[in-house]
Amino acid sequence: MKRVMRSKILFLCILGVLLLSGCSRGQKEVVNVLNWSSYIPDSVVRDFEKETGIQVNYSTYSSNEECLAKVSSAKEGTYDLIFPSDYMIEIMINRGMLETLDKSQLENVENVDSFYLNQSFDPSNQYSLPFVMASTVIAVNRDHITDEITSYNDLLKEEYRNNITLIDDQRIIIGMALLANGYNMNTVNEEELAIAKDWLLRLKPNIKAFDSDSPKNFLITEEADIAVLWNAEAALAYQKNHNIEFIYPVEGSALSMDNFAIPKGARHKEAAYQFIDYILRGDVMKKIIESYPYKNVNSKTQLLLGSDYIYNIASNIPTSIIEHGVYVENIGEAVKLYDKLWAEIK
Repeated sequence: MKRVMRSKILFLCILGVLLLSGCSRGQKEVVNVLNWSSYIPDSVVRDFEKETGIQVNYSTYSSNEECLAKVSSAKEGTYDLIFPSDYMIEIMINRGMLETLDKSQLENVENVDSFYLNQSFDPSNQYSLPFVMASTVIAVNRDHITDEITSYNDLLKEEYRNNITLIDDQRIIIGMALLANGYNMNTVNEEELAIAKDWLLRLKPNIKAFDSDSPKNFLITEEADIAVLWNAEAALAYQKNHNIEFIYPVEGSALSMDNFAIPKGARHKEAAYQFIDYILRGDVMKKIIESYPYKNVNSKTQLLLGSDYIYNIASNIPTSIIEHGVYVENIGEAVKLYDKLWAEIK
């Protein structure tokens, strides 16, 4: 009897192991992506899932600081692929938060235009690869605003009270105030930052809202007639209203390079490489750029894009604007000065 019971127990144990093994083999492969809002169309994600069988768990953030906070506070391995901007890449490298990239796993890496490689924040692209480039722009609804606007300082006019939307990004907006006053947008000089604060306090009555998720909506719904926003958002607003004008201010625009990066300890690196390589395909990036018309950095895609993109200065940022623009830089502990200023403004 005991032998029978032992045999039954042994049989059940073996059956349990086999069932668990079968469940493990049957589990769907996943990749956990953390990206900006409104950056990759859902159709592209679904097509990737159909083609590869890899499930994409997709979550978003609205600023580089939020990205940093989410990755820092999460258990290592929570995210497999992130899209930080230039200066945040440098911060994450310095903190040991990123894996080095194995470019041999990326068949389409050659599609990245060399013009956008080897930037100062990651000189050899050891940890990151360009995804898209962006620039700030002033967008104006000419149905309601007829004044000439060429400068950030033009936004201070009293008649624009409660009529301007700004990106909800402290480095960009404080940087705008610094540029308006002739200073470097990455300064750590406290006197210059104090002048920028005074300028923003003068602008504050004109600010309708801070919004980084979809600032174009304020223009489209005509809740605001002026916006300082990213170029793609301006281009999308123009699709709804062709009387929206794009203005690159004389002081220069803030530039941003958003990048593919794999966080340290990513548990699904192979799936992350497959997702990166899929996006680097010329036809796939074309779908992304047509949906969210930032500056394309993919040489194969550039050959596929139509005149609506190529000749639109909001989406296809002119080289002269890029040369006159300024990247946000990593300023180390001095960022606390910006944190304090931002809290006093908002």
